[in-house]
Amino acid sequence: MTPDAVPLGGPRFQTEPARLYREMRRDHGAVTPVVLDGDVPAWLVVGYRELHQVTGDPVLFSRDSDLWNQWDMIPDDWPLLPMIGRKQPSILYTVGERHRERAGMISDALEAIDPFELRGHAERFADELIDGLCTAGEADLIGQYAMLLPVRVLARLYGFSDEDGPGLVTALNDMIDGRERAIAGQTHLATSMAQLLADRKADPADDVVSRMLQDKSGFTDEEMMNDLMVMMAAGHQPTADWIGNSLRLMLTDSRFAASLFGGRNSVAEAMNEVLWEDTPSQNIAGRWASRDTQLGGRRIRAGDLLILGLQGANSDPQVRTDASALTGGNNAHFSFGHGEHRCPFPAQEVAEVVARTGIEVVLDRLPDIDLAVPADSLTRRPSPWLRGLTALPVRFTPVPAL
Repeated sequence: MTPDAVPLGGPRFQTEPARLYREMRRDHGAVTPVVLDGDVPAWLVVGYRELHQVTGDPVLFSRDSDLWNQWDMIPDDWPLLPMIGRKQPSILYTVGERHRERAGMISDALEAIDPFELRGHAERFADELIDGLCTAGEADLIGQYAMLLPVRVLARLYGFSDEDGPGLVTALNDMIDGRERAIAGQTHLATSMAQLLADRKADPADDVVSRMLQDKSGFTDEEMMNDLMVMMAAGHQPTADWIGNSLRLMLTDSRFAASLFGGRNSVAEAMNEVLWEDTPSQNIAGRWASRDTQLGGRRIRAGDLLILGLQGANSDPQVRTDASALTGGNNAHFSFGHGEHRCPFPAQEVAEVVARTGIEVVLDRLPDIDLAVPADSLTRRPSPWLRGLTALPVRFTPVPAL
């Protein structure tokens, strides 16, 4: 382990990540030595060009976690296993032609979603959630809204019943936070997905899971179950945080005040700025070096783990010489990844429709919404992986439910 390795955890990822990434670049350069829970060493890639290199070379920087040179140090109850994981039969750890076939299956299943149906589901669930809080005059838009909306839409698109939503939310949050309930959350999610697959095999419907089962590429039930877990986790939490982080920006930044009083043009601008400056997916594990190599002036050994520092790369001064000029309308951020393993384009579209609809329903239904606490008192979840608010307390004039 490098003596000056930075712990990948702690309060600074919660309170001042932008400053922390600047210090990493200043002290360590584009590739920073970090240490994970249990004193496990890794590299955090925070340089834009270096991250482009890593994500663009799937042979040298592989998704095959069997390559990891630290497996002998990893206990079975390591809390980061759901985030990093032993090699699983999912798209995350598949490489080469089989990965391309798998990505095609998932993209085709998502691309067949009717965009009007998608927006309709998002609007209906968003309205139901607002109905549950609009008469009170105050609410927490994270716990009562943003954390409930994406999973309800995804559950319906995939084939789950509406009643399954709350349990899936809890399981996903436990798994992604990487704490003591991470393994239990992963188990609940796996059980739910296996049951859904069995149900749809017996009774196909017009949903994502049924379309995946119709694919003729020969994927097993276990492979599909793991893919569905990845899709649900990647589709829910980052989208919920995209909603929350965008609403926070619009409620605290005067540039977006017009949107709070009837305008809509700057909703998309706020959402895009969040992807640059406050992206939900801060750091993603990972890639494994298939042989000894050099990256950003660092000697990377075969089997070393590289963590993708998406937010660090987004704020790299080598490409952000004028930070204000590269946000609105510029989509060259890393928030959806890059290369062969980036987020499939149809999945990005689903996330954007759900997030934008969720924000617009809030602004339509609660037109005089305002923060109920000082902006500097808002806190983030204690996670270096995904960045989202613990709560977003607001007040508004009570209005009747629809």
